[in-house]
Amino acid sequence: MNRGNHGCRTSGTKDWGEEPLIANMDCLARQNSNYRTALWTGKHLQVTLMSIPVCGDIGLEMHPDVDQFICIEDGCALVMMGKSKTFLNRRQRADRHCAVIIPAGTWHNIVNTGKTPLKLFSVYAPPQHPFGTVHITKEAAENAEKYE
Repeated sequence: MNRGNHGCRTSGTKDWGEEPLIANMDCLARQNSNYRTALWTGKHLQVTLMSIPVCGDIGLEMHPDVDQFICIEDGCALVMMGKSKTFLNRRQRADRHCAVIIPAGTWHNIVNTGKTPLKLFSVYAPPQHPFGTVHITKEAAENAEKYE
């Protein structure tokens, strides 16, 4: 398969499912303009690309049975985590190439504090979203999650 552009696939909106995949995550994350795009959904984990607008956030959330790994590829953010939604005691600035590891049961939010969209990829174990998920905006994601 022609990868071009240093291994960056030009079609980052396809969910590659359980096919083996070698990808330039930095390139794919930076190219993604959707709030959330499922890149790879398997039986035991899922990789999504995200683009958070200036002053936007992922929203305060907690996954009771899902561990999450986030890598910021462009922009800067404030990461907040804690054991309760009213006590997010771990707060730290994060920027390009910072990793955020969120254990299951941890409340968290990531706020774009930069002047450009925050580009990141997220790994969920087990998968969190349906195969092929594409949410153009945060509002679309919130509406879809009401029915998941």
